[in-house]
This record gives sequence, structure tokens and C-alpha cells, in this order.
Amino acid sequence: MTTSREQWDAEAESFDAEPDHGLHDPVVRDAWQSLLRSMVPPIPSRIADLGCGTGTLSLLLAEDGHEVDGIDFSPEMIRRATAKAGTFPGTTFAVGDASAPDLAPATYDVVLCRHVLWALPDPAAALTRWVELLAPEGRVVLVEGSWSTGAGLTSEQTVELVEGAGLSATLRPLPDEAYWGGRIDDERYAVLGRRRA
Repeated sequence: MTTSREQWDAEAESFDAEPDHGLHDPVVRDAWQSLLRSMVPPIPSRIADLGCGTGTLSLLLAEDGHEVDGIDFSPEMIRRATAKAGTFPGTTFAVGDASAPDLAPATYDVVLCRHVLWALPDPAAALTRWVELLAPEGRVVLVEGSWSTGAGLTSEQTVELVEGAGLSATLRPLPDEAYWGGRIDDERYAVLGRRRA
């Protein structure tokens, strides 16, 4: 699936209305903060948030003391992310292609991507490029789903993609409604990819 920049620009206005996007509910916010803390290295780490949308996860990480570079191909999403961040230290947002980000190789402790991999024209190629961004002990953190609409990636597909990029994959199902602001009836999960020992 491909979605145009104009479509995502149009989505930006209401994007944060979704409980897991805006994180306005303290329960949902705490759930995502706990999840991220369990999957990223100790502070301070350098993190690339690819397909960052309005920057909500970037800011959760920045608030914890990480340095975060957010990339999204929608200028309106980036405008909103930048407005949220204000002058938050160590946080930058730029318009760019999440599948081929213009970021320095071998400099990131984490490449984070939520609900974007499934929509890319070539997920395997994107993952290969993302692995090149990682420092020697770096990791990839993916949040994906196979949604009731029929879109998305199954956890099996995502694990296969991560392993195909040369990483070991650890699957973490995310069925708890605390992440989503309500009950879900589809498959949602996170995958942690690390270089094999």
C-alpha cells in the first residue's frame, strides 16, 4: 500500500484523536512509556523515529532523556511534531522518506518505527537500510499489526522480515487495551530486533 503525502497531510489534523496517537489518556500514555522503556537501551540513547507522525513517541523518549531524530514524509505531521517539541533539547524533526532516511549510518542505538513498515513498498529493503543506521550494539523496535481491515503485517511476517535483515527477533504481543484505549479484535505486537551474537 502507498499513501500520498497529501493524504497524510490531511490526516494530520485529526491524527492525535486516536488514543494511541495523541496519548491524551494517562493510562494509554503510561502503557506506551512503559513499553518503550522496556525496549530501548539505557539513557541517553540516540534514537531514529521513522514515520514519526506528530512525534508523540519521540517526545515520550525525549522526556526520558534520549536524543531523538524524527522523520516523516508529511510536512504537516512534521510541523505538528515540531510544535509539540518546542525547544526540547536533543530532539529534531525533518521531512524525509522513512524507508530511506537521510541519516548518518552506524550512529543510532535504536531505530523505532510504529505502524509504518506494513505500508512501505519494499519492507525488506527498508529494514536493510535501517540496520545500516545502527551502532554496533543498536536495535530495531517495530510496532505493527494485522488489522481487522485486512491491512498490515502478521507477527510472523514481521519476524521473518527482521530475521531476513540479519537480526534476531523477539516478539511481544500487545493485546492489552491499555495501549489502544479500548478493546481490540485484531493482532497488534512489537518486535525487537538485535544483531546476532
